Amino acid sequence: MLAANRLPVAVLSFYPGSSLATGFFGTKIEVLLLTWGLTRVSIMLVPIFTLKLNHKINPRMVTIGQFDGVHPCLTAATQAGKVFIHNPHTRGQRPVAHRLSQSAQDSDISLLNINQAVTCLTAGRLGPNTTGDTLLVGSQTNLLAYDVHDNADIFYREVTDGANAIVLGKLGDIPSPLAIIGGNCALQGFDYEGNDHFWTVTGDNVRSLVLCDFTGDGKNELLVGSEDFDIRVFKEDELVSEMTENETVTSLCHMHGSRFGYALANGTVGVYDRAARYWRIKSKNHAMSIFAFDLNADGVVELITGWSNGKIDARSDRTGEVIFKDNFSSSVAGVVEGDYRLDGQKQLICTSTEGEVRGYLPASKDLKGNLMDTSAEQDLVRELSQRRQNLLLELRNYEENAKGVSETHSGMGVIPANTQLQTALSVKAATETQKAHVELSISTPNETVIRAVLIFAEGIFEGESHVVHPSAQNLSGCVRVPIVPPKDIPVDLHIKAFVGGRTSTQFHVFEITRQLPRFSMYDLAVDSSAAQPTGRVAFSVNDRPQRVVMWLNQNFLLPEGVESPNVTFSSLRGGGLLSFSMASNGQITIRTDDIDLAGDLIQSLASFLAIEDLSAEADFPTYFEELRTTLTEVDEFHSVHQKLTAAMADHSNYIRNMLVQAEDARLMGDMTTMKKRYRELYDLNRDLINEYKIRSNNHNALLACLKSVNQAIQRAGRLRVGKPKNQVISACRDAIKSNNVNALFRIMRAGTASF
Repeated sequence: MLAANRLPVAVLSFYPGSSLATGFFGTKIEVLLLTWGLTRVSIMLVPIFTLKLNHKINPRMVTIGQFDGVHPCLTAATQAGKVFIHNPHTRGQRPVAHRLSQSAQDSDISLLNINQAVTCLTAGRLGPNTTGDTLLVGSQTNLLAYDVHDNADIFYREVTDGANAIVLGKLGDIPSPLAIIGGNCALQGFDYEGNDHFWTVTGDNVRSLVLCDFTGDGKNELLVGSEDFDIRVFKEDELVSEMTENETVTSLCHMHGSRFGYALANGTVGVYDRAARYWRIKSKNHAMSIFAFDLNADGVVELITGWSNGKIDARSDRTGEVIFKDNFSSSVAGVVEGDYRLDGQKQLICTSTEGEVRGYLPASKDLKGNLMDTSAEQDLVRELSQRRQNLLLELRNYEENAKGVSETHSGMGVIPANTQLQTALSVKAATETQKAHVELSISTPNETVIRAVLIFAEGIFEGESHVVHPSAQNLSGCVRVPIVPPKDIPVDLHIKAFVGGRTSTQFHVFEITRQLPRFSMYDLAVDSSAAQPTGRVAFSVNDRPQRVVMWLNQNFLLPEGVESPNVTFSSLRGGGLLSFSMASNGQITIRTDDIDLAGDLIQSLASFLAIEDLSAEADFPTYFEELRTTLTEVDEFHSVHQKLTAAMADHSNYIRNMLVQAEDARLMGDMTTMKKRYRELYDLNRDLINEYKIRSNNHNALLACLKSVNQAIQRAGRLRVGKPKNQVISACRDAIKSNNVNALFRIMRAGTASF
């Protein structure tokens, strides 16, 4: 469990009384770099057109569509449950009355009345015989496909799981384009007739979707960003890859090939190429929209990001370097592209939440490359200047060290040549004073001391970094850091340690990286009297026990390793037991009451052993009983919903009749009857408001239950791999559609609907 780094990477001045942040990042270094480096010469693109629309725009709900097949129209959702369509190309052509109406504030804008809060929208070619693009608008209960040109509904479907995100295009081998929506842990795809051609479940509420040829086979896969911090890749209904981030994935965009950009709720933006992350940056602001557009005319798209503070920037897809930036006076709502001037050139179109619109043309050929600089040569000169300054600073530190040795013979800042940084990871059970945790021990083998330690790790520490700064009285050659990973995922720990003598004012910086194993929060069980788990999952593998032992040693923190695949662990999080055993015929049995943990173990083991298809039998009595209760509640909520809907319909008829009677009484001069009817209307309106609140609470409770059901299907699927997994998910959905609860539990247990 030990690892060491032989040589220091830098020498750092650290002055008594100064803060650690100032000492590490080096205020003096920053100033020197700015004075030595060449001044950056900004050549900013200016908008070729600017519009001010009198409608506020909802963030992340902006698209552009050619609804008549020719003219691009900027389309966005407003806060009033409407969608506006800006079409300056056909002035004077007023729409006929249906859903679409003319805006009283702007003659170029038509308003589509949705009468619900819009949660997502997009536009594109959905039908094979349509003239132009179809507008797709999602809410928490419905999906509307609308023909703007003909002012008519194409289809209007109820979506029980809601629509948080939407994407339109071809998926895998499905022949027709699909409108794919992501909602309450579920994905659903509709064709141009509103038929349901695609459905599967995912781990949590969906927040972003994009179609991309992730595998390079010429067919699109579906990338899904969700609230459980994962980016999942689906090849139709088969999960082919998973990338774990450290916050909710709010935006995804396809760049080129298998490369795609992503944005997180904590202000992180970055680029992946398949499962490998190229780069990422983190801002104190939130990324409201990301988009791929070749802004610097080099033939490769850049990642365009619109931020909550109104900033727009374009970053290189390879390095993340900013090559262009601009600012709005309010938060950015969305970024799209389109030939809005109808001159044959596509513009980058950025919108703000206050309705401001700007269009940018790509750079001209003489500005090809970095828009922030006058020439590519200046980039190289600046980079070399920075490297030269770093070397000069390091040389000066070494000279000061040598000077200190010759004048005082005190060894100021000088450490023995055999100094190395050693790290060890171990599991620590809970005590009266401290919770259970993984302990990271950082030490040196001689009389040197560790002045400070910085640890960078995603998803473990707040802000992704942790600083340990012992006081002068507690300086030693060993620092222990408690770590509590919130999820069972492997984490890279990037460690920087300041090492020197006890009286040193200058320290050597050592760097080392350790990986925290995926299942590090599990310790070998020593109490055999603890209650045994009732949940179990069993499956067979055609592999040697030694391979399974290798997997155990790589994925668990075992002090001396294990030699047998039969082992029992206790969880440091909940205290429950995890039992792992393997029979001579290759059958493996995992016993745990945590169905999520069982799924994670199976997926990890299958990946290690390169198993493509794996079926399993499972039984989790406690969890299945909770699910049965949830299914009963779903039926009750559906029943209440139908009763409330019928009552509201009756009240609507009653209101219509009372209004007629009240107006008749007014025309006849019978003020007494008129006042009586309007008092009754007032009381009825109050009752309707109360009923609406009941309906709203009932709907929210129903959504919570449906989320639990979808997650249960996904968990049952994760107990299998490959085709058996897809079969379980499909069979579970069929059982729910037919309201066959007993069949659902048979499928979850056996992996098939029949024995």
